[in-house]
Amino acid sequence: MDPTPLVGSDYKSRSKTISIKIWQEWKKLWLLAGPSILIAVFQFSLFAITQTFSGHLGAVKLAAVAIGNLVISGIGYGFLMGMGSALETLCGQAFGAGQLHMMGIYLQRSWIILSVTAVVTCPVFIFAAPILRLLGQTAEISQVAGEFSIWIIPQYFAYAWNFPMQKFLQAQSKVMAMTWMSGICLAIHVIWSWLCIVKLGWGLVGAAITLNLAWWLLVLMQLVYILAGKCPGAWTGFSWLAFKDLYGFVKLSMASAIMLCLEYWFVMILILLVGHLKTNAEVYVDAMAICLNLDGWIVQVPIGFMAAVSVRVSNELGAGNPKAAKFSVIVTVLTSLVVGIAFMLVILITRTSFPVLFTNDEQVRKEVSRISWFLGLTIVLESVQPVLSGVAIGAGWQAIVSYINIGCYFLVGLTSAIIMGYKFNLGIKGIWGGMLLGFVAQLIIISIVTLRTDWNKEASTAQDRVSTWEKSTRDPVDEESFSNGTHITT
Repeated sequence: MDPTPLVGSDYKSRSKTISIKIWQEWKKLWLLAGPSILIAVFQFSLFAITQTFSGHLGAVKLAAVAIGNLVISGIGYGFLMGMGSALETLCGQAFGAGQLHMMGIYLQRSWIILSVTAVVTCPVFIFAAPILRLLGQTAEISQVAGEFSIWIIPQYFAYAWNFPMQKFLQAQSKVMAMTWMSGICLAIHVIWSWLCIVKLGWGLVGAAITLNLAWWLLVLMQLVYILAGKCPGAWTGFSWLAFKDLYGFVKLSMASAIMLCLEYWFVMILILLVGHLKTNAEVYVDAMAICLNLDGWIVQVPIGFMAAVSVRVSNELGAGNPKAAKFSVIVTVLTSLVVGIAFMLVILITRTSFPVLFTNDEQVRKEVSRISWFLGLTIVLESVQPVLSGVAIGAGWQAIVSYINIGCYFLVGLTSAIIMGYKFNLGIKGIWGGMLLGFVAQLIIISIVTLRTDWNKEASTAQDRVSTWEKSTRDPVDEESFSNGTHITT
């Protein structure tokens, strides 16, 4: 018998099977990624809307708000969000392993740790003006940014409650509820911003008030959702167990914080470097702030994919399905890359027109148009990098990635930015070029780590982690305290 038809039939059958698997994974991905992208866009837009309104108050105030949000608030935002991302690993793997009762304890531990961290790091906001002056910013921008930073301290404490709840709900795939809450907060924020900044003329004070109100409204909505019993099994009430084994929880939280903070701080330092340029520093800061503002909106798409792949990987590893985890990584990376290339093309096509949306200053608009090529390349690189970071979070590789980020961002990226920007007098292009080199180096190394990963070993590690934390949460003493009623319910 001629074997050729059989071989062809096998090939078609295998291709069909793979296509079905890709389609099934793609549907699972988008069920998580679609709402996650909207959540990321809505929450980032709270900053972006404020900055957009502030851009029409003048160049100095735009620069002050940009530095206040990207530098001062960015320090706290990155650190607290990084610490909160420990819940993506723990809650995601616990959910996959069916240990739902542990998730509420993890949430409360994270609230405690992040709230204490917010108190300890709050002086950064209080002394923002002298810190920025010490970092070489102009006296005028430092003064205005320092005042704005003090006004947004309430927003900073909202982060300490928001991020843990966000990861807690995300691990259970309750992303649609989060989407609605974030969308409602954004709609109210737009109205508040117009009223306080434009109509009432409160300027930057109004901008700070609207940010504070928006973030605390989001916190209250999520808290009510959780306490109302919308997370059965995962939330069983407040418990003294939240104060148990905090040290182990802090270690994982710190590793997560360092991993993500290095990314935020890298961009923050580059903004400060632009402010040190000898000519047109204010114009360059405004131009880069606008580009990073737009990039911040667009990067929420891969951040949504990051959240989705983190849930998929942690759930599958927790459930002992390493092949499914690996397949999810491949599908997510390719999907995000295609979306990133599409955004880059849109940016390049509209590079002479989109700056009008952000500023009235002709000189700033021209500079934004001139560096749009760098923005486009950044968008493509960032379409993959956050997804691989999500894989790292889902698998619990935060400590490893922290070392990679230190080498790539600061030894490669920052050094290159200083040399090209100052030594070779390439200005903002040289500084941004250094940032791109840092991104490329980090992307290559994490890609190699991901490709060489033994997913069977990762699944075993995830199950061991869930088992270890479960034992530390429910020892015999704790079981007795539950039976005696010391577990506080709501």
